[in-house]
Amino acid sequence: MNATPATARSGDDDLPADHTQAILEATKRVGSLLKASGHPFALVGSVAVYAHGVPLTLQHDTDFAVRREDAEDVVKALADHEVEIVRPPEDWLVKARTRGEEIDLIFALADRPVTTELLERAESLPVDSVHMPVLAPTDLLSSRLAALSEHHCDFGALLPVARGLRERVDWARLRAEHGEEPMPAAFLYLLERLGVIPGEEKA
Repeated sequence: MNATPATARSGDDDLPADHTQAILEATKRVGSLLKASGHPFALVGSVAVYAHGVPLTLQHDTDFAVRREDAEDVVKALADHEVEIVRPPEDWLVKARTRGEEIDLIFALADRPVTTELLERAESLPVDSVHMPVLAPTDLLSSRLAALSEHHCDFGALLPVARGLRERVDWARLRAEHGEEPMPAAFLYLLERLGVIPGEEKA
């Protein structure tokens, strides 16, 4: 299998106003190939949020979580079906390309390894008619909160995700996991002040 050097995708200005259907088509193809490979995986990122019913306009890539120990077998399964594989310098993912769309195969979410337990909590949902495992809402929000930092704290992008998933998220678990971290704690407080989630009960 030949890997090509990682190349940057053209800027957002080159994307059509609504790139959603093209991304969904690529997601369905890769999701079907991953299911056929027999290795556990889950759809993550913005397309996973979309699959959970949150209305989003998709503009970028599709992310799939796979275990690091399965990565080479998964990559071979995709390459055998003419999915282009791209080896980036980062050691926590492999990039792929199909039908002109970018695919990320991720082994770690916000520096946390993708585990069997994480993938077992995924829910089988239709993605534009093709069923595949989709990361559970609480795990989706947890990975988003874990990624917040002083250099990456776009609450505006995260707010509609939290609103859309709020009824299906274990907020007590997220407070326990992230409540001592400044940026996630600030976002959880913002959700309380906006009435998205109830305030934390005090002992």
